[in-house]
Amino acid sequence: MDIEHEIDAVGRSVGVRRTGSGAESTVTVSRAYDVPVEDLWDACTSPERIPRWFLPVAGDLREGGAYQLEGNAGGRVLSCDPPHSFRVTWEYGGESSEVEVRLTAETATRSRFELSHTAPLDEFWERYGPGAGGIGWDLGLFGLTLHLLHGASVPPEAGEWAGSEDARRFTELSGRRWATAHAESGEDPDRAEAAADRTIDFYTAPPEEGPA
Repeated sequence: MDIEHEIDAVGRSVGVRRTGSGAESTVTVSRAYDVPVEDLWDACTSPERIPRWFLPVAGDLREGGAYQLEGNAGGRVLSCDPPHSFRVTWEYGGESSEVEVRLTAETATRSRFELSHTAPLDEFWERYGPGAGGIGWDLGLFGLTLHLLHGASVPPEAGEWAGSEDARRFTELSGRRWATAHAESGEDPDRAEAAADRTIDFYTAPPEEGPA
């Protein structure tokens, strides 16, 4: 697939707001798909389809239920309004944040996916900025795109792709787009680019080196 086209097909925004206890950030990704909203909803909520483009998931995937993504986050389903939206807690590494997915029917055969991830501002954000989570969500949308276009599962060689030149290019382009969104939110452009540099290094450093 055309990596740059896929990167450009995704909308990205960054928001920071003050709260009574400090501040929180929200990163948002969105993309339109040529599928009915009901099919997009099923791809995003079916325990049989989620592993085909994202990660294996276990739990009770309904409002009030708990879920666990294999090797990643878990949490609770806070709200569910099919086929329009759902909201979950995102608990990983001792930290808790919140993810909301909104689906909109643009026509009978075209729909839009939008995901917002809201988390408290911390030292990790100060160092890596929105790309730390944003690149991961871009990769998730890439998997969803492949699934909706071809109806296929993530192929066995997906792990090999992660170390390929295409994957490095994807990460570089994604990180730069997040730097732009970060600057557009009001961050100093030089600080946004420096955070993106650290994030791209984090994602692309050889395993034996680890993050810079």
